[in-house]
Amino acid sequence: MSLVGARERRVRTGGVELCVAELGDASRPTVVLVHGYPDSKEVWSEVAARLADRFHVVLYDVRGHGRSTAPLPLRGGFTLEKLTDDFLAVIDAVSPGEPVHLVGHDWGSVQSWEFVTVACTEGRIASFTSMSGPSLDHFGHWIKRRMRRPTPRRIGQLLGQGAKSWYVYMLHTPVLPELAWRGPLGRRWPKILQRIEKVPAGDYPTPSLPSDAAHGAWLYRDNVRSRLGRPRDDAYAHTPVQLITPLGDAFLSERLYDELERWAPGSVRRTLPAKHWIPRTRPDQLASWISEFVTVHEGRASGVPAPGPAASGKYADRFGGQLVLVTGAGSGIGRATAFAFAEAGARVVAVDRDAEAAARTAEMSRLIGSPAAWAETADVSDEQAMEKLADKVAAEYGVVDVLVNNAGIGLSGSFFDTTAEDWKKVLDVNLWGVIHGCRLFGSQMAERGQGGHIVNIASAAAYQPSKALPAYSTSKAAVLMLSECLRAELAGKDIGVSAVCPGFVNTNITATARFAGVDAAEEKRRQKKSARLYGLRNYPPEKVADAILRAVVRDEAVVPVTPEARGAHFLHRFAPRTLRAIARMEPPL
Repeated sequence: MSLVGARERRVRTGGVELCVAELGDASRPTVVLVHGYPDSKEVWSEVAARLADRFHVVLYDVRGHGRSTAPLPLRGGFTLEKLTDDFLAVIDAVSPGEPVHLVGHDWGSVQSWEFVTVACTEGRIASFTSMSGPSLDHFGHWIKRRMRRPTPRRIGQLLGQGAKSWYVYMLHTPVLPELAWRGPLGRRWPKILQRIEKVPAGDYPTPSLPSDAAHGAWLYRDNVRSRLGRPRDDAYAHTPVQLITPLGDAFLSERLYDELERWAPGSVRRTLPAKHWIPRTRPDQLASWISEFVTVHEGRASGVPAPGPAASGKYADRFGGQLVLVTGAGSGIGRATAFAFAEAGARVVAVDRDAEAAARTAEMSRLIGSPAAWAETADVSDEQAMEKLADKVAAEYGVVDVLVNNAGIGLSGSFFDTTAEDWKKVLDVNLWGVIHGCRLFGSQMAERGQGGHIVNIASAAAYQPSKALPAYSTSKAAVLMLSECLRAELAGKDIGVSAVCPGFVNTNITATARFAGVDAAEEKRRQKKSARLYGLRNYPPEKVADAILRAVVRDEAVVPVTPEARGAHFLHRFAPRTLRAIARMEPPL
């Protein structure tokens, strides 16, 4: 948890001495990270290390925490007004005359909302990224509106947040919180975080955790009741705001930010499938989003590269800045999926055995909204090639957040016309290609410990028997079962696995599909016939891509896409004999 290579200084203000750490080149744009409760500045160590290559990163221990001194007396020493004075003293010391980019988590975000809504900081803050901590003024108005005009929905929201805020009531009790933190709670806190929040082992405790937590109780006592009861009416943000909301936050409801546009017009909102302590559990994603937001609001004059087109996809709040790898991305469903993630602001690695096709996909991905896109050439059936690809991606681009195993080939023909070589080719690509991707990139996700998602493209043929597709159907059925098994195994690591099962989709797989047991001329004729039929069906790959993104957002297990795929899936579950009868009635090959 140490801040390797940090430069430290002491800043005196308001009767306390603040410990301030700096990383990166001081001539670059300054990013100030403010920690929450009961943390110290070290909670940001993973995020800070990732930002320091591009920015001047500043972290400080809030008064009474870490290596900063506590005010005396404690009562009245932690008001938002005094915390604002501390912030101004820090930025005067580390960035005199230049505005800073502010980032806050938990109580660091609560106090940062104060910083960006008071007049004395106007012109000193270039942007603000908030996570897991609302403005107490906004929260107060949120409560009052629901109390004045109660509806069942609003009452439910109040009760829901009230239940999540149980600890706030406890922290207002005299003496008890201090005794708990200096006693069993302080000793057990690291294990509690590891068990409930999945904070990586070794991240806690800090040596001063019990006293930090005892001092920090006054953050609540000095501010919460007074502000919630008398919220300011002019608490408007005077700087651009980015809101990052973890969807699994046990302490704060998403609904708290329903009226954010009133207070911060034009704010950028992002969501993350994670729990409360995202600076520890999702540092890669946070660093990416913070970098992107700072870059947008810093401009070319700072030396930071200007961003590309803004993401416009409907899932931009979910996938912006994430790293997505798609195999078979040179055409069809793979290309449409790469584009969909690009429109949502993801960084895209387009993989295909056709180098030119992969390059075209990557180039177009950059044009339509991806902050970065790369083309890589690999044959998914080649284990060594995939191992080299996984090593290169991890080293140059980072650990993949979403993996889409899409590459596949078609093969039609009766079982007895399908040779052993035919079987090997279709299984090498359709099954072993998925196995290689899951094993190599999935293990990197698991080792990182920050969750992720794997999407395996199966097919309606996985559960719909066909005497015309024995090899193809078998390969896709194996992909479906592999996905189900992996989903169970990886659930404890917050890695989702989805099997997407399209039916007839208008892609070029029909033009390249092989037909067993026929000569070249007959195979060509059947390819043209299949392509014509799929063209008449005209179900676009873009709809499959949308289903893939939706499956990741909802963490869906099995996703039939087309109407015929959904119908076959229903019959597979509730009337399997009907599907077998349909298979027997198929026309001769």
